[in-house]
Amino acid sequence: MVLWIFGYGSLIWKAGFNYDERVVGFIKGYRRVTDHRGTPENPGRTATLEAHDGGICWGAAYRVSGHDNEQLVLSYLDLREKQYDRKVFVDLYTESSSEPAITDVLVYIASPDKKKNPNYLGPADMEDMALQIATCVGPSGPNYEYIFRLEEALLEIG
Repeated sequence: MVLWIFGYGSLIWKAGFNYDERVVGFIKGYRRVTDHRGTPENPGRTATLEAHDGGICWGAAYRVSGHDNEQLVLSYLDLREKQYDRKVFVDLYTESSSEPAITDVLVYIASPDKKKNPNYLGPADMEDMALQIATCVGPSGPNYEYIFRLEEALLEIG
């Protein structure tokens, strides 16, 4: 059995698990939005996805094979991506094809429902988001570092 996982945030530059192959591509029907990074008292922002007609989101898909390795990776990601309360399967497209390059790719998504996902921050004014990004620090580091690393990773993949 083979498992494919799509990363659209920090997974692009820091998978954190062993994988057999990495494919740069995009998914359709979703767009990247900001979510959070920080602490419960001072929440920061990271990327999440929201359904959006005509939307696309670039990222990287990782192929993980072998039952034991798949279980290990899923356990790791369930902990790492715990703020994302939904898992969906999507098709991955590449720049060179109008047909899906890979089907049934797992992606973690945060629900905008505050009852299901109390960490979801939702939309905010640009000034408020900039202040959060500039000042919030969490267990993974400063929020601004996440934003700059995401920008670098997206520029690298085109």
